[in-house]
Amino acid sequence: MMVHDNRPTAVVYCEKNFGKMDGKTANGLVRHSQKYRIVGVIDSTKAGFDAGQVLNGEKSGIPIYANLGLLLSGLAQAPQCFIYGMAPLNGFLSEIDKKIMFEAMDQKMDIMNGLHEFLNEDEAFAKKAKECGVQIFDIRKPKPKKDLKLFSGRIFDVACPKIAVLGTDSAVGKRTTSTILTRALNDAGLKTVMVATGQTGLIQGAQYGVALDAIPEQFISGEMEAAVVDAYDHEKPDLIIIEGQGSLSHPAYLSSCFIIRGSRPDAIILQHAPGREMLGDYPKIPMPTIESEINLVETFSNSKVIGITINHENMADGALVDVIKDYENRLNVSATDVLTQGCEKIVKKIFLTFPQLAGKVKENLHVAA
Repeated sequence: MMVHDNRPTAVVYCEKNFGKMDGKTANGLVRHSQKYRIVGVIDSTKAGFDAGQVLNGEKSGIPIYANLGLLLSGLAQAPQCFIYGMAPLNGFLSEIDKKIMFEAMDQKMDIMNGLHEFLNEDEAFAKKAKECGVQIFDIRKPKPKKDLKLFSGRIFDVACPKIAVLGTDSAVGKRTTSTILTRALNDAGLKTVMVATGQTGLIQGAQYGVALDAIPEQFISGEMEAAVVDAYDHEKPDLIIIEGQGSLSHPAYLSSCFIIRGSRPDAIILQHAPGREMLGDYPKIPMPTIESEINLVETFSNSKVIGITINHENMADGALVDVIKDYENRLNVSATDVLTQGCEKIVKKIFLTFPQLAGKVKENLHVAA
């Protein structure tokens, strides 16, 4: 029986960046989207390909178009939403980007914007949206300061284990691993909730979370704490997975510091790209070693790194297998690439680390039966 998909339709704009580091929002939406049904990607450099094949060699049924006009001619009706799918370092739109967004509003598409540039505050954008009868969603725009929360200590009332998926660089796969791991844990019988900490996770449809990097520093730990507490209070989960941002060692990003301080994780999974020699947006700064990041994270958080998840970019299959064996033997942790090898080893490690969760699985299965 065919199940009707009632999610709003959306096109993701990712010109010249799909499948690359700065296209991480588009990449993530093609892999997973609870909130939108993605019907096309715009990137003239990869037009004609299937988006899933570009990412991982498997068809997704999401075509890539050269421009908005060709996308519209290839669909029975215009998508309901236009999503800006790039995350450039400067966080601002180009004039070409603005032009295509105006064209999308002419087609009655809402605009989903994940940048630091808030389009509702731009007079031209606000006027155009009103004329076209569409909405602009600035995902990164924080609440008014009067509504922001300071750290309160309520995090210590969260009784279930909390696991943070941190990393050694930005755009290294933390959100993807968090999403896949959350799904695997739920499939294993644990009620697991993911708390998003960036714009892409929120656009994908995460029910709980906050875009941390747009919040004034004084309130970041408090807003992180509040997101986790909110997930716990409303869902009463067996386990909470917290998406990481940047890396603790990264000179340009502080989000990991506040994630650790605000969520107080009981364990950490570390995402690493062994084939990446330099930091993604800083080609003169070498990547940290896995050993140095583990030492830094464990010292700062007073929590253990229980697993390493690998981004296989720039790695042959044989090299990936060798690295996994090396990490497991040398560092005494479970290691895997969740995209190619799945989460089984990490899930088993979580059960070993938190043996009380085994009983939760039996309870949940009994209730389901």
